[in-house]
Amino acid sequence: MAKAQLISVAGTHPTRGYAHAWRAGDLLFISGQVAMNAQGEVVGRGDTGAQAEQVFANLKKVLAAAGATFRDVIKLTILCTDPAGIPAIREARNRALEGHTPASTLMVVAGLASSDYLVEIEAVAVVP
Repeated sequence: MAKAQLISVAGTHPTRGYAHAWRAGDLLFISGQVAMNAQGEVVGRGDTGAQAEQVFANLKKVLAAAGATFRDVIKLTILCTDPAGIPAIREARNRALEGHTPASTLMVVAGLASSDYLVEIEAVAVVP
């Protein structure tokens, strides 16, 4: 059995007590990404669409660090704090995935790790 490998990701926000991603064999497990830029600043406060765009940009960086793209994603789990933001999340997802349709779960939750976060997305990918 292959050992798990920590994926180092340049150009994303620093983590505190967790990793952006781990690879185990052909599977890549990506932690929930939030709307934080490389400087650790929240992007799009109060704007679910802007936050979703930043989240997908962060996911793209994590995938690239592992040699993958959105085409390799097989599962998304999307958490949002306001059902009114779901259409904006779907639009950002459709732009990022360019027609790719992984399995997906979307949940409306009471809150995320910070009250500034309106959306968080984690992913599982099969790395080529």
